[in-house]
Amino acid sequence: MDMDRPKPTRRQLERNLSQRIQALYRSYLESQPAEVACQIFDNKIAIVLENFMTRPVQLLAEQGKRELAQQVRFNLNKALEPQLKALIEEVVGVPVIDWLSDAKLESGHIATIAILADPPEVGSVKSEKASADGDE
Repeated sequence: MDMDRPKPTRRQLERNLSQRIQALYRSYLESQPAEVACQIFDNKIAIVLENFMTRPVQLLAEQGKRELAQQVRFNLNKALEPQLKALIEEVVGVPVIDWLSDAKLESGHIATIAILADPPEVGSVKSEKASADGDE
């Protein structure tokens, strides 16, 4: 039974989310951000993708079609939203009830805030450190 298994810590959830989001982008867009940072704040999750621009968007931007590049990027983000929400719900075990996302073409950043129905249940840092036996 899972009752004996300790709950993941907030940090473990954030790390798992970051890795899974990076894999999702790689799987769907055959490209991935340089870094994915996730931070859980009570019932909110902030996600920042850094240095991420697909080749088609980059090509459009280089050709001076910035408005079209921004529109393509927006539509790609919108298309991935259901998969990202499902991934977050699977990892943290709490439904996503609201979603805020924006992208900056110039910097290559995408920022998202997922609002959860409730804060995810997390274990304590002490149990993580004890089980990791000082692996930090």
